Amino acid sequence: MSMLELKNIHKKYGSNEILKGVTFSLEKGETKVIIGPSGTGKSTLLRCINQLHPPDKGEVWLDGEEITNKNININRIRQKIGFVFQDFNLFNHLTALQNVSIGLEKVKKMEKEEAKKRAMQELRRVGLENQAEQYPAELSGGQKQRVGIARALAMDPMIILFDEPTSALDPELIGEVLEVMQGLAGKVTMLCVTHEMGFARNVADEIIFMEEGYVLEAGPPMKMFKNPDHKRTGEFLGKIATLYGENKEE
Repeated sequence: MSMLELKNIHKKYGSNEILKGVTFSLEKGETKVIIGPSGTGKSTLLRCINQLHPPDKGEVWLDGEEITNKNININRIRQKIGFVFQDFNLFNHLTALQNVSIGLEKVKKMEKEEAKKRAMQELRRVGLENQAEQYPAELSGGQKQRVGIARALAMDPMIILFDEPTSALDPELIGEVLEVMQGLAGKVTMLCVTHEMGFARNVADEIIFMEEGYVLEAGPPMKMFKNPDHKRTGEFLGKIATLYGENKEE
């Protein structure tokens, strides 16, 4: 049984059909990267997975449990799914340490000192031990995003979803976030929506190319970059690599 399975996921808003039958799976410890043009449903798909926007049709399975079941305790399920947002979503009135520890206290019901200790471990893991007492306004965009990653890791999720985690960052700050994500590869199950082609090429076990609400093609990075099955895949990868650069994290 795969860690994550998506079966025929459909989603529309009004008459606008965003997802038109998306199916794929993710094994424990894998990193998969979803790419595709804007408006093709990549971010919507992530929100369908953690039920922020439940799909209209189809099933999502996590570790053998159907989480699209109407009777599911979605708050229990969300503890198993980390989410790193493109716009950080930090609490501005809390320090970096408090941003990471608050979920442990409120959701996992940890004692304050235990939660603080665990939060510090995760801040150390992303290289922010020295910024633990700083507030978001005192942090760079890259540091804020690393706090977001530490917050997701602290909850010990089965999988972490990354929704374009570098899109809100200045170019010189992107590398520090990608370096943290690269260090997690193989240790944490990750599903990433990103335009960072260097990261996709070097870290992903599989690249999923979506267009117009479908998975047009999926495969290992070498095949997708060098010998894709669809001409459209090659066109997109060529354009996006030129636009965003392939090796920002190096």
